[in-house]
Amino acid sequence: MSTNISKQKREELLAKITEIRTFISAAPQDENTGNLLTYLSDLEKDVNGKKYGLVFEEHREEIDEVLETHTPVLTEDKDLFIDNGGQMNFLIEGDNLAALKLLEKTHKGQIDLIYIDPPYNTKNKDFIYDDSFVDSLDTFRHSKWVSFMRSRLKMAKEVLKKDGVIFISIDDNEQATLKLICDEVFGEQNFVSQLVWEKKKKGSFLSNSITNIKEYILVYAKEIISFKGLIGQVNDNTETYPCINAVNKREIRKIPKGIKSNYKELNYFLPKGTEISDTTMSIVLHSDLKIENGYLSSELVVEGNWRYSQKAMYEYALNGEIYITRDLYLRRIVSKPRYKMMKDILPRVGDNAELSYNAPVDENDLFASGWGSNEDADEELRLILGKQKIFDYPKPIRLLMKLIIATKNKQAICLDFFAGSGTTGHAVMNLNAKDGGNRRFILCTNNENNICRDVTYERIKRVIDKEDYAASLKYYKIDYVPIDERMYYEYADELLKHIRELVELENGVNFNGNAEIAIVLTEEELGTFADNIQNFAKCRKLYMGHDLLPTEEQQKAISAQQIEVNIIPDYYYRDLQER
Repeated sequence: MSTNISKQKREELLAKITEIRTFISAAPQDENTGNLLTYLSDLEKDVNGKKYGLVFEEHREEIDEVLETHTPVLTEDKDLFIDNGGQMNFLIEGDNLAALKLLEKTHKGQIDLIYIDPPYNTKNKDFIYDDSFVDSLDTFRHSKWVSFMRSRLKMAKEVLKKDGVIFISIDDNEQATLKLICDEVFGEQNFVSQLVWEKKKKGSFLSNSITNIKEYILVYAKEIISFKGLIGQVNDNTETYPCINAVNKREIRKIPKGIKSNYKELNYFLPKGTEISDTTMSIVLHSDLKIENGYLSSELVVEGNWRYSQKAMYEYALNGEIYITRDLYLRRIVSKPRYKMMKDILPRVGDNAELSYNAPVDENDLFASGWGSNEDADEELRLILGKQKIFDYPKPIRLLMKLIIATKNKQAICLDFFAGSGTTGHAVMNLNAKDGGNRRFILCTNNENNICRDVTYERIKRVIDKEDYAASLKYYKIDYVPIDERMYYEYADELLKHIRELVELENGVNFNGNAEIAIVLTEEELGTFADNIQNFAKCRKLYMGHDLLPTEEQQKAISAQQIEVNIIPDYYYRDLQER
């Protein structure tokens, strides 16, 4: 019989706390004894607290302090707007925790797919915490990384759809830690897989132990019961399959009359009790087999090792999918698409080793070609931006394209809040061009070393120009409005100046120079719009502030132009109003 040592120690400690409480309670009571009893209660709670899971020293970042006294807002850099038709996409420059706070307002429960490639905390100064590199000398480097990731993943969960999925790249340094964080945040039951990606052909020649050529991608669903899985292969060719599977148990099946026979004789009879067998299959007739004019003329009762249930066999027979073979067995004609789930190994080279790294991706067979490598990604960036090694360990576009394809959602909203070199955005545009999809992307990254402006944005801009992708992009920067020690009405007008950006982000639209849509947020703007309605002949949709009440005359003018009115929700800053 095993002994729970931790429980035993916990009970001993609780017993000592009870003794101390009894002693203090018997002493003369004053402010000090009251405080001591409160401290004991706090200790008791800690002792009885969580005993399994991730334990770490929780840290606060500077951005946590900023968000306590300020609220983030978006400001567009209109000079960086890219207008090339197609879906409206967004690039947000700023701290991704602040960006996620805004996305909680505009996209709560609306994101289909998240991919992130966070810092790996390798001790080689790849992870910056509060403007300082975290290296091997920092004794709290793991706790800082956990605090950093946990806060962002908790917000990421809020923006995912019920059937949404998140992919997180990581290496050996924090893989185990990340798994524990995700089990806590998303729920262990929502774990989908830990994919292993072959990131390079050869490891470092400096390695003196094991040559590392892999990374991991942790996959979690928002709700596993709603998640539709990741499809690796689609077979839509018409094929036939035997209805017998020799390893299954033997059962009776009833086959309705009328199914087609391919037996050499149009009319044929076999009596009940006949066994039909070869080296791998055997069926026994429990009724007479009667074939007339090439069709089964009466119900057939037959024993065998069936692949399909009775209900399925009956349904297939009525649909004309089951027939009698030349050998008097039963086969099923399958014309509907068949799906194979994705494998958890993502090799650099696929089943067809002759395909080069930049060979077209077959959306119906992700196994055929490889998943790309770090070297491929370096070459992709060099060809786009004309510089070598401008980004550490970028991800190849093939990897992202295939992960997105596997969800089988051509309307997906894809989020990457560690956008880096912009591979996710590039992959989304490439896929839309290839399969006619209407996916959208939202990228978030800071602008350390001008990465957002000079790498992420520049890459998106250049590939749109080069490939003529039907895609547009708005560039937002995160600013902050101080709210500490201020009543809501004191800064409400400041927030009103940034509502347009939130409406654009939520609805995937652009108000600047767009004659088909308009926005009014004040009584004055509504009056100007209605009084000059003739100047808005092309307008088909009006976004209106929730607190505006059009007059009867204004409503008639808007209706006469057949303009659809969308009321802007008040939830953008409702939490601030309720402070």
